[in-house]
Amino acid sequence: MEIRNYQPDDSAQIISLIADYRVFLSGLRSIPSSPDLEAARDELEDYLTVNFQIYVAIEVNEILGYLVCRTHQNVVWAESLFVKTSARRQGIGSELYSKVEDLALELDCETVYNWIHPNNTGIIHFLTKRGYDVLNLVEVRRPWSGESNLSRIQVGDHQFRY
Repeated sequence: MEIRNYQPDDSAQIISLIADYRVFLSGLRSIPSSPDLEAARDELEDYLTVNFQIYVAIEVNEILGYLVCRTHQNVVWAESLFVKTSARRQGIGSELYSKVEDLALELDCETVYNWIHPNNTGIIHFLTKRGYDVLNLVEVRRPWSGESNLSRIQVGDHQFRY
């Protein structure tokens, strides 16, 4: 397996993976969805327009996963990390994430920042194993019209709906 930078010839496979990732994220909130290739194409174009770094894990011409990151000055954010279900638990996510950690070190940044869903136990476990366990910021918003929040999360002395 090779970890490398995104190339324009990767677009069809990456678009499909982005669409699958968005379905996965919707599932975390129990929102039914199906892959939307047009929205995924737009998302890829947005990443490319603002020069986000995209790493791919490829084996025998098949992209098994990707990681998108953005940098601002010397701060590195892991925007999305996704590995095909059939390729998980093989170290692909770890290899992709190592690339973004290397980028952070090159920029004299001590850590990579991550936005994660509080109920995404897979990424929480993954990041915890890598030493990421400091809560940095909490995003708070009003509920969307018609949104039903079924769970609550405790952060310090405060309880939030999620």
